[in-house]
Amino acid sequence: MIFSRLGIDTEEVLKASGTKWNFLPFRPGLVGGHCIGIDPYYLTHKAQELGYNPEIIQASRRLNDGMGEYVVAQALKLMLKKRIHISDAKVLILGLAFKENCPDLRNTRIVDIVEELQEFGANVDIYDPWVDKDEAMTEYDLELLDSPDDNTYDCILVAVAHDEFKEMGADKIHQLGNDNHVLYDIKYLLDSSKVDGRL
Repeated sequence: MIFSRLGIDTEEVLKASGTKWNFLPFRPGLVGGHCIGIDPYYLTHKAQELGYNPEIIQASRRLNDGMGEYVVAQALKLMLKKRIHISDAKVLILGLAFKENCPDLRNTRIVDIVEELQEFGANVDIYDPWVDKDEAMTEYDLELLDSPDDNTYDCILVAVAHDEFKEMGADKIHQLGNDNHVLYDIKYLLDSSKVDGRL
């Protein structure tokens, strides 16, 4: 969020930091699943029972829980710059699983993006070749596409770094958009020169 305000590409900072021998390349994004998404709440609850207030854990959870809203705000700003109406816009989200190359939907934060976009009146389609359609409907009441159509979308969000999306590449993903669309890459799957914005 800070780098975005400064106009600095996060991946460039990570690449520079990677020249240090012991650097771990943690990337910003949506934190789903159980380990980081849920378990810290158990720890904070226990700590508070013992009279300790774990402020850093609570602050990090608040920040992570708000990332879906932040991503949507960034994508909508880019749409407005291109004079794309948000209400009734067709938005494609590539990925629903909580991590790449995995069908696991537990606590996926992609649903936060879907809900936020729908609040703005956007029509949201989701494509995830890894996720079971019945499970997506049962767990989140979300219908998944068999495959997205070309020349259709006002905004495309690359939300999960599945190998299938990497193989598609920027050009094929852009083909899914209409003549005037936004491509926002949450996962740094595509080169920064090929997208309108990224986290």
